[in-house]
Amino acid sequence: MAQCEQYDYIIIGNGIAGFQLALALSQDPFFNNKQIALIDKSHKTENDKTISFWEQGTGKWDSIVIKSWSEALIFTNKKELTLRLSPYAYKTIHALDFYNKAKQELSKQTNFHFIIDQVLSVENSKQPKVTTVNNSYEAKHIFDSRIPEDYFSETNNYTNVIQHFKGWIIETETPVFKIDQFTMMDYRLKDGDKTTFTYVLPLSSTRALVEFTYFTPTLVDEATYDSYIKQYISSLLKIDNYKIIETESGNIPMTSFPFEKYSTKHITKIGTAAGWVKGSTGYSFKHTEKKVASIVTNLKAGNTPSKNLFKQKYKFYDKIFLKVLHDENDKGEWIFEQFYAKNSIEAMLKFLDEESSFLEELKIMKSLFSLAFIKAFFKTL
Repeated sequence: MAQCEQYDYIIIGNGIAGFQLALALSQDPFFNNKQIALIDKSHKTENDKTISFWEQGTGKWDSIVIKSWSEALIFTNKKELTLRLSPYAYKTIHALDFYNKAKQELSKQTNFHFIIDQVLSVENSKQPKVTTVNNSYEAKHIFDSRIPEDYFSETNNYTNVIQHFKGWIIETETPVFKIDQFTMMDYRLKDGDKTTFTYVLPLSSTRALVEFTYFTPTLVDEATYDSYIKQYISSLLKIDNYKIIETESGNIPMTSFPFEKYSTKHITKIGTAAGWVKGSTGYSFKHTEKKVASIVTNLKAGNTPSKNLFKQKYKFYDKIFLKVLHDENDKGEWIFEQFYAKNSIEAMLKFLDEESSFLEELKIMKSLFSLAFIKAFFKTL
C-alpha cells in the first residue's frame, strides 16, 4: 500500500450531498488554501435519477434546469386540486447534468482532488483516516455519505417507511402533455389499501416522466411498478402509442432513525446518512443546500461542522407523520388531500422547507386533526 496521503478535508461520496458540499467549499475564498479530496468508486457518468425541488425566484442551479412549472395537480378519488405555486416554481434537473456541472467547476480548482476508489473503512480519531482498496488517507475532518450499518441492524427499533418508485420517461408520436402543469400526486390508481400514487412530469408536449411511487414499510418486485405504470398510461393518460426512452428507480428511507447521532467531532455524516432526507416527504435537495451552508458557516467559525443542523420540532412533526403512515398506511391519500386542500401553497411549502411560523404549523396540524394523528402523537411521545 502507498504512503498515507494528507488532506484538510475528505468527502466520501460524489452524490448530491458530497458535490453540493464540495461546490460550497470551492466557492468560498476561506477554503482556497485547504486541500480537499473527493473519494468515490464511480466516475458519475450515468443519469441515475431526476432531481426535482421548489424554490422562489432564480436559483444557483437554473443553468441546468430542464423544465419548471408554476402549477401542480393533485388527484384523489374524491377531488382534483390545482395548486398555483407562485411565488414558488417547481424545477427539475437531470442528475447527470448536476454531476457534470460539479465536476467541471471543481476541476478548475487546484486544491480539489478526485480519487476513484472504494472506501473500506473510516477511523474515528483525532487524525481520522480513510482506508480504500488501493490506499489510505488522513484528514483534519472527514465528511462521510455512507449510511451507518446500525440503520440496517436496528430497523425494528424505529419507525421506517420507504419511498420507493420506478419511472419511465416516455415519448409519444403526437403532442399529448400539457407542459405548464405537472401531476404531483395521483391517487386514482392504487395498489390495494397502500399509500401509492403516480407522479407525472411533462418535459415537453411529447415527452414525460411517469413514475409510480409507494410510501410503505415494505418493497415490491420490479414487475409490480411496471404493471401500474403501464396501466396508468393506458387508462388515465389515454395513451396507446409511445416508446420508453429511459427508466429510473430508487428507494428513499423516510425514518425516525437518529442519523444525526453518528456525526462526531472529526467525522460528519452528510446526505441520507446524516438524516438530511425529510422524514415525512423524502425531499432532500434543498434541505441539503441549507445543511451545506450551515456546515460552511460552522467550519469558518471553528465549530463542529454538524452543530445546530436540525430543528427538533420538525423532527417531531415528521415522527408523528411517519407513525401514521406506518401504522395506518391506508390513510396516506386522506393525509395529503387534507394537507393540500386546506392550506395555502406558501404555508405548505414553508412548512416542508422548515421555515414556517408556529401559527402556520398550528393551522396545518388542525387540518390533519384525526384519531390517527392523536394516536400517533401519544405513541411518539
